[in-house]
Amino acid sequence: MNTCLGMTASLLLASGAMAQNADFTAAHFETALKVQVGTLPCELGQTVVLEADPAAIGFFHLRIGKLRYRLAPELTTTGAIRLEDKAAGIVWLQLANKSMLMNQKLGRRVADECQSAVQLQVAEELRRTPQASVLDDAASTAVVKK
Repeated sequence: MNTCLGMTASLLLASGAMAQNADFTAAHFETALKVQVGTLPCELGQTVVLEADPAAIGFFHLRIGKLRYRLAPELTTTGAIRLEDKAAGIVWLQLANKSMLMNQKLGRRVADECQSAVQLQVAEELRRTPQASVLDDAASTAVVKK
């Protein structure tokens, strides 16, 4: 019963977010559900605070220092989570093991190596057991011609 109620509430909230933005689809909502939120420490002593926008499900507020942005999910083909503030030119990319904040207008990273607790665990696991490179596989099947 609670699961059905939770799903119904989620669908109502998602439809409200979609009504706020006609371009916001179910796929955008699914992407938003995967976003790691909280206070994320980054390299060089920086900290990013990423929070869900309680007034608009699927949207996020990001703070870094005195800068503030409102981000919306963008769909990708790579599996990376991408949130954007298009007006400011800000892009938040979340991978399994780290996140980074980029300023597209300036063409540079604002913050890198930002990690939630989950991302930190994934990064540690990748260090312990690195995945095989696609280049390693190609090298083993390469044919040498004379």
